[in-house]
Amino acid sequence: MSLEKAKKYLESKGCLDHVIEPEIATGTVAEAAAALGVEPGMIAKTLSFLQGDKAVLILVEGDAKVDNHKYKDTFHTKAKMIPYDEVEHWVGHAPGGVCPFGINEGVEVWLDESLRKFETVYPAAGNDHSAVKLTLPELEEVCNAQGWVDVCKTPEA
Repeated sequence: MSLEKAKKYLESKGCLDHVIEPEIATGTVAEAAAALGVEPGMIAKTLSFLQGDKAVLILVEGDAKVDNHKYKDTFHTKAKMIPYDEVEHWVGHAPGGVCPFGINEGVEVWLDESLRKFETVYPAAGNDHSAVKLTLPELEEVCNAQGWVDVCKTPEA
């Protein structure tokens, strides 16, 4: 269901032909990188947070981790991940396929600066056997991002 929702949304944005459906799992960064033949950092990992009664998605480089201090400085609230068993309710996609395409109404989407080192990135497309190949300008436009934030630490940091 989530894959179909994401594909319908991507079709409305003229990007359905960017969807990739490998036969092997893409539910984790390592699996997705192996399935797509790219470095792990190019996987645009979608992290889900609760800010009060609002769900927020932040797409980050596959190798990045959230820096709690940066997050709080940016959003003026503590970083609180959505509990695993509640992600689908809040976002519209289950863990392993969370993406910014075909999401529930009112969910905000942000892009982290950690993605800027890549020309092309691969977010999921609604399930654990999918991805979407997008340039950064395409990603910005297609996911209706609120903007760019700097809330992560990367392995180099």
